Amino acid sequence: MARLIYFMLFVSLTSCQLLPQDVRMNQVQVIGSHNSYKIAIDPALLAYIYEKDPRSADSLEYSHPSLLKQLDIGLRNLEIDVLYDPQGGYYTSPLGLDIVRKQGAEPQPFDEEGKLKQPGLKVFHVPEIDFRSHNLLFSETLAQLKQWSDAHADHLPIIILVNAKDSKYDFGRAPLPFTKEALGSIDHEIRTYLGEDKVIEPDDVRGKYDSLEQAVLSKGWPALESSRGKFLFVLDEKGEKRDRYLDGHTSLQGRMMFTNSPEGTPESAFRVINNPVNDFDEIQRLVKAGYMIRTRADANTVEARANDYQRFEKAVESGAQVISTDFYIPSQLFDSNFRVIFKDGSYEQVPNE
Repeated sequence: MARLIYFMLFVSLTSCQLLPQDVRMNQVQVIGSHNSYKIAIDPALLAYIYEKDPRSADSLEYSHPSLLKQLDIGLRNLEIDVLYDPQGGYYTSPLGLDIVRKQGAEPQPFDEEGKLKQPGLKVFHVPEIDFRSHNLLFSETLAQLKQWSDAHADHLPIIILVNAKDSKYDFGRAPLPFTKEALGSIDHEIRTYLGEDKVIEPDDVRGKYDSLEQAVLSKGWPALESSRGKFLFVLDEKGEKRDRYLDGHTSLQGRMMFTNSPEGTPESAFRVINNPVNDFDEIQRLVKAGYMIRTRADANTVEARANDYQRFEKAVESGAQVISTDFYIPSQLFDSNFRVIFKDGSYEQVPNE
């Protein structure tokens, strides 16, 4: 059944009308996925979480096909969570595996190839309980994206949000902190495994302007045609963590990722504003000014369980260029027909066309 859904979506995408060519990156709206790497939690572990905290369990009950399948069906936005592990081996034994065994069940196979023992950035959601991922290594993720991009050289620019996860939880070991050096390792892996020629960097957009913000508000974003076959990365962090990434890189000079920096700062160009209902007017204003915005059509499975499209409709109407969802195809984990897709059956459009 799942294969049939993917095939139908692929046919729908490839048969839809091509986008106009005389547009800029910020004049296209795309639908993408949230926590794009995520595989469903083991049933026994999810049942355990439901006993402890039903609301949290509900929020975690979603899953995605592989990144390559998502790109094949037409998504042009992904979200990747990375965790710092410079020596390797820090995340090899998640607590959830022991919880499943204590429930009298056998965990599904996990990291049988020993990838988590390798040094470098890892990819999953919550290290101890929501740890199943199509791509355990960020390096592997980037290499796959490059391979797909090389085979589809004319693709629309793919916008990738990166969360540098180091929050402490009430259970298990705390993730390793994202120091300035650790944040720099994200840039290093992007350069190494994807390549600078594949990336729209802040320096490319800023050009000869004094600041990145001045460039996008005056000159504007690159033309769509010159951006095809490339990726744009955004570090979705605020406060001290974002400031550590900016330290020594005013206006993001030399950095690989854009940042979620507030209006009026030299680095401001791409904003993450996740609630298009509460912040509708703000998103519209920023879009009209020239910023790119990412927002969310749903969160924590709430809209999907209620078949509530208000948030998605406001996201589209707001003009936000990137609309993230967990349900670009209906859930296969609980009963719902909720599906986020544009009216013409595609995942990309020029608004008001």
